[in-house]
Amino acid sequence: MNIGLAKLEKKLNIIFSNKDILNKALTHRSYLNEHKDSEESNERLEFLGDSILQFLTSEYLYKNYSSPEGLLTSYRAAVVRTESLAEESAKLGVGEFLMLSKGEEATGGRTRPYILANTFEALLGAIYLDQGLEISRKFLEKTIFPKIAGVVKEKKYKDSKSSFQELAQERKNVTPIYKILKEWGPDHDKNFKAGVFITDSMEGTGEGNSKQKAEEAAAQNALEKWEARKLV
Repeated sequence: MNIGLAKLEKKLNIIFSNKDILNKALTHRSYLNEHKDSEESNERLEFLGDSILQFLTSEYLYKNYSSPEGLLTSYRAAVVRTESLAEESAKLGVGEFLMLSKGEEATGGRTRPYILANTFEALLGAIYLDQGLEISRKFLEKTIFPKIAGVVKEKKYKDSKSSFQELAQERKNVTPIYKILKEWGPDHDKNFKAGVFITDSMEGTGEGNSKQKAEEAAAQNALEKWEARKLV
């Protein structure tokens, strides 16, 4: 059992009736390889949490924004993307409580964005099963929903690849090229690292559990770097 559960419960402001389900939400697949007594990772909770996140975010958008369906979909995609969820996990200090293999931990797993994002979804799944839909909604009202106004106002709802392509064409008159720099893990649990290039210059990198997510993360990284250099 993870000894940090009480500390995390305090940060979440939620006391779980079933501590095992919270423990499971923090169990990364890699941990099972070294701890045969652990029967299940957080992947099923992640699956459930993703559905709850999509539903409750859609409900919030429907009630608070009169935009057409296409824009609502874009708003939702922007606010539930990997970087957004990872940011909220980091604020909660979730990385401290993750149960990882020694290898995953040694390679920076506690701060890896896609692991933090997946764990956020698993936590939401655990909150739903233990506390119900209303507490799940309140959790998102404190974490995810406050981001939506900024996404809409600052027009951050375009996906990162589209935004970076538009900017690169405007500023450099070229189209970015994406390359997979590295892939690792078994076939059923692949991870990827992508780079985005302008001619021969690598402008950003990103990781994800699919090539598309890795490319999106690379594009977002490039956008942030360009903004920091005051090119946008």
